[in-house]
Amino acid sequence: MNTGNDIPKEFMITETIDQKTYLVNGELKTWNGNTTDVYSTISSTPDYKHTHLGSVPDMGEPEALDALDAALKAYDQGQGVWPTMKVKDRIACMEQFVAKMEEKREIIVKLLMWEIGKSLADSGKEFDRTVEYIYDTIEEYKDLDRNSAKFQKHQGVYAHIRRGPLGVVLCLGPYNYPLNETFALLIPAIIMGNTTIFKPAKHGVLLITPLLEAFQSCFPKGVVNILFGRGRAVAAPIMKTGKVDVLALIGNSKSANALQDQHPKSNRLRLVLGLEAKNPAIILPDADLDLTVSEVIAGTTSFNGQRCTALKIVYVHEDIKDEFLKRFSTQIDALKFGNPWEEGVKLTPLPEPGKPTYIQELLDDAQAKGASVQNEKGGQQSDNYIWPAVVYPVNKEMRVYQEEQFGPIVPVVSFTDIAQPLDDMAESNYGQQVSLFGKDVYTLSPLIDTLANLVCRVNLNSSCQRGPDVYPFTGRKDSAQATLSVHDALRSFSIRTFVAFKDNDLNNETIEQLLDAKVSNFLSTDYIL
Repeated sequence: MNTGNDIPKEFMITETIDQKTYLVNGELKTWNGNTTDVYSTISSTPDYKHTHLGSVPDMGEPEALDALDAALKAYDQGQGVWPTMKVKDRIACMEQFVAKMEEKREIIVKLLMWEIGKSLADSGKEFDRTVEYIYDTIEEYKDLDRNSAKFQKHQGVYAHIRRGPLGVVLCLGPYNYPLNETFALLIPAIIMGNTTIFKPAKHGVLLITPLLEAFQSCFPKGVVNILFGRGRAVAAPIMKTGKVDVLALIGNSKSANALQDQHPKSNRLRLVLGLEAKNPAIILPDADLDLTVSEVIAGTTSFNGQRCTALKIVYVHEDIKDEFLKRFSTQIDALKFGNPWEEGVKLTPLPEPGKPTYIQELLDDAQAKGASVQNEKGGQQSDNYIWPAVVYPVNKEMRVYQEEQFGPIVPVVSFTDIAQPLDDMAESNYGQQVSLFGKDVYTLSPLIDTLANLVCRVNLNSSCQRGPDVYPFTGRKDSAQATLSVHDALRSFSIRTFVAFKDNDLNNETIEQLLDAKVSNFLSTDYIL
């Protein structure tokens, strides 16, 4: 793996980013308190050591409550400039923001590589996908507004129905997609008229800093407030006030539960959560093994398995188990490991310094309980990596069966009766997606019908994934709450609200005058082209 002078010039870290500002109430405030150093597990010297990337503020309760106060004032009990603004004007602000964001592509892609170890191709894809998501959200919001620019009448009562904001949103994103999945929460929350407080994840935090000025200049003060620090120090004080209307979080259910429990009136709290999963692959005896191995490789090793949508357990029929394990293990060992900018790299350094040790613990536990590593390189460690281990046979007593590993280890279970994986999925705490591999339609049909009631997406002869972003993204049980997609996210961050009136001369005349005067931003039949 390249280090030091082997790093291409355009990807080298030439100076650290010591973030001294944060955004509250439309002001980029200077931070003079304690800071937290940000390191990359990627080395920039021939002798391995973590690379110092910079620092971010280590904030606490005073700053958190200051940001909450700004968001509350900007919402102003629904009377604020932003929640009452015309839809076309909110869209104009968002268009201005995304244009400024596009100017920061180079630095954000570079920071994605260094901060979380994501490959150059995938880092560029994450940025571009996020920009596309924003443009798609704008178009979807125009559609939503066009469909609302009318009156309905039932039983002598007219109604003008629109979707309105919910209030103040606390937004917490994940480290594995610190731009895309964070913005999949933040962007629809903002555009629907809510005001927001956003704290970046523990890894992938510096890449938000190039966007602070864009957030500040494109939205009214207090609409977007950005803090830095640990979740328990920043998010917890905000939740304890009971003044947050929506908790939007992509991460771990333990974190979501802890924050939710701190809200004194949790019945008022809207939850938009994308949480952990243990997505299985089920490989039937008639599966096309060439296709299946390729898809399961992608599903288990893309971004080193650090995705909620990763395949985290593989069920393979006993009849083809040996052939699958042979091919799968060979192809796992043939993957290229290296720094994110290296051509053709598939496996990259892990951003969490303690992750190799954790994966080794899972591996040791599985081996102590009867499993063995099927691939030659499985479990080989370097300073910032542990090679993906294909582990078989796995049983329910093993930690790697029970835990969402979120890293490079692939547990494999063989089965003869399809009831086994189905029963396991029914008993699981998770219910996001499944990958089903096979050809016979008479076998697949009842399986699809059952699996669709156990998870929210059945991928046929394909690995699990989130995209395309126009499709629903959600889960059952501990895996999610609410639905994220371009279409659904706008609804997750809003509520249907309407003006109603009986059909009589007084009301009809009043409504006509209101529409002619164009003084109400809510009661309007204006059509956005």
